[in-house]
Amino acid sequence: MERMTDKQQKPVSGRTTSPNSPEFMKFISGGWADESDSLPSMNEAAGYAAKRRAVVAKEFSGKILVIEAGGIINRSNDTEFRYRPHTAFAHLTGWGAHTVPDSVLVIDARAHAHHSQVFFRKTAGRETEEFFTNSSIGEFWVGQRPGLAAVSALLGIETRDLSDLDNVLSELPDELVIRLDNLDLAQYLDELRLVKDEYEIEQMRGAVAASVEGFHDILRAIPQAMKHERGERVIEAAFFARARLDGNDIGYETIAASGAHSCILHWTQNDGSVKAGDLLLVDAGVELESLYTADVTRTIPVSGHFSPAQRKVYEAVLEAADAAFAIAKPGVLFKQLHEAAMEVIAKKMIGWGFIDITLEEALAGDRQLHRRWMVHGTSHHLGMDVHDCDKARREMYREAPLREGMVFTIEPGIYFQPDDLRVPEEFRGIGIRIEDDVLVTATGLENLTAALPRHPDDVEAWIASVG
Repeated sequence: MERMTDKQQKPVSGRTTSPNSPEFMKFISGGWADESDSLPSMNEAAGYAAKRRAVVAKEFSGKILVIEAGGIINRSNDTEFRYRPHTAFAHLTGWGAHTVPDSVLVIDARAHAHHSQVFFRKTAGRETEEFFTNSSIGEFWVGQRPGLAAVSALLGIETRDLSDLDNVLSELPDELVIRLDNLDLAQYLDELRLVKDEYEIEQMRGAVAASVEGFHDILRAIPQAMKHERGERVIEAAFFARARLDGNDIGYETIAASGAHSCILHWTQNDGSVKAGDLLLVDAGVELESLYTADVTRTIPVSGHFSPAQRKVYEAVLEAADAAFAIAKPGVLFKQLHEAAMEVIAKKMIGWGFIDITLEEALAGDRQLHRRWMVHGTSHHLGMDVHDCDKARREMYREAPLREGMVFTIEPGIYFQPDDLRVPEEFRGIGIRIEDDVLVTATGLENLTAALPRHPDDVEAWIASVG
């Protein structure tokens, strides 16, 4: 594979700079069919992005906002990770997976009617030497990308060549320019995404629908996974194929955790076997071309049926999730969802004899002994980032009331490590999480992931239907 990541966009020495004789340059630059000059239709997200920019401009009136998409990230030597623009850039432009690397959005909010421009690097066309010598921007290497007029038509924003940006910014007083490393700006842009508009909700539905299909693929892959020494990779690959076919990518690294691996919260090595009698915990989400992602977890008995101990723990987790569902509606504080789920788990740990304190003591801030088996939060916002709005202030996030249009997860779990001597042996190595993506409505919640079974009887029936 011939690629490069040099920030200066120079060709790699000795690799693609020859031949470069006048005869060859004339030969390679000619003899091509005319390129189409037709312009694309405006992106579906463009109008929504324009409204977001107007809100941001009003908040930062009198300033120049510089929001960079970011560049390609090096993986190793001259290979690169798949490109993804910065979330704030994509949210404010509507330009998703096809964003040209290093693009920059500039919002000039000095006037009453703010003005936005997108600066980006054009590809090197056939009339240039870099057409074949520069593997970062030459069309021979990266293909034809849309020009200034095409991107302007797509996004409904004025466009300029990236080479103009330094001159534009150099003429502005430093105190007027605010970049994404400014905490106030970064915080505000994250808080702007706390409530989703109708376009965003539509995208979330699409990401969930693709993810649901991915989980059906996972069930179909279990027999093959059981035959492979690294069966977790078979599960991971099945979901990844769906993400690439129906979306842009996975929204985050898939957790395919079988057996005792299900107790490791961020298990992404996925190199273990999948055995009869195991529980298979899969946490995965499809990211669409618009960059909106789902985030779903199901815990599946590999053999098709839960053991008595597995079912007991599973039903406790489901009860905790249902407790959060039961109270969720506009006006309820976000943190109360976690508190409702934790009360159920604390009761279970006390009732099972795993902790010897009262419920009131267990729920006190300094004596939450049940958190040994449930250390993470019950919910997080979801959208273009899997942990969306993460820079939002506490009073706007955890301490804030739910509002119609919010999208987040409900995902309690219980994890008994295989070497945990504080629980009976039959519970050791059982890790269970149930995670759904939900939308706050005017009166309560809509479970966007309701198409995936949650009750243990329904999970067993789901497995049987696929088998």
